[in-house]
Amino acid sequence: MTWTIGDLTVHRIDEIEFPADTGSWLLPAAPAGIRLHSHSFAFEKDGMKILVDTGVGNGKTRANPVWHGLETGYLDALTAAGFAPDDVDLVLLTHLHTDHVGWNTREQDGEWAPTFPSARYVTARAEREFWAGYAMDEPRRQMFEDSVLPVERAGLLDLVDVPADGVEIVSGVRLRPTPGHTPGHVSIELASSGETALITGDAVHHPVQFAHPEIGASVDIDPAESEKTRRRLLAELADSETLVLGTHFAPPTGGRLVSHGSGYRFVEGP
Repeated sequence: MTWTIGDLTVHRIDEIEFPADTGSWLLPAAPAGIRLHSHSFAFEKDGMKILVDTGVGNGKTRANPVWHGLETGYLDALTAAGFAPDDVDLVLLTHLHTDHVGWNTREQDGEWAPTFPSARYVTARAEREFWAGYAMDEPRRQMFEDSVLPVERAGLLDLVDVPADGVEIVSGVRLRPTPGHTPGHVSIELASSGETALITGDAVHHPVQFAHPEIGASVDIDPAESEKTRRRLLAELADSETLVLGTHFAPPTGGRLVSHGSGYRFVEGP
């Protein structure tokens, strides 16, 4: 699936659909039966091939059986869309959670090596510094060891300061601070020829949170801040022409937000 934002074409690169019970675990206050997906977004801007988030990854040791030892065709899908690993120039990481950094690396000769060796990997400085001082459990330490630290050791991870109004990484591509799920979480704003889009990351996991922004995720680091961020985003996006692309939204994944009673409704489509 693709979307057009001005002169940009944004591709959804599918990885997996999470099992049905993932929704009730992640969003325990949401109605039963919501579905969640793992995918990346890829686009080209100013001659640069850019990828937003990298999913769970293949062959990783994970405590969550849904994520453990995956073997998917993610890289084939990415290459088919025109983003072969050696050609990717920029990887934007909304945050450093397991299902957003997995394809940062792949196994080569028994070691975890950067999947995108020519790319600059970018995340917020506040995000990396938070985890550097956090008492990680063993599964999270394992994730950092196989999916974050190899990128750092290769000198490919760039940490950027993200002020309140965001920071432009490439012309028309801006990191927007959306803290709460994690302290340094960012969403990605795209602008081209007068049109805009927002890639949510985990500021919003599912459209049910548009109607009920009080619904938070079980893994939010700061639930109150996460809700505050979500309400601010929704008020900004409602009744605008900004296309919302959900990092975990099931197909069709993209749509626009409209006011509905005392809340908001997600209108899916281009």
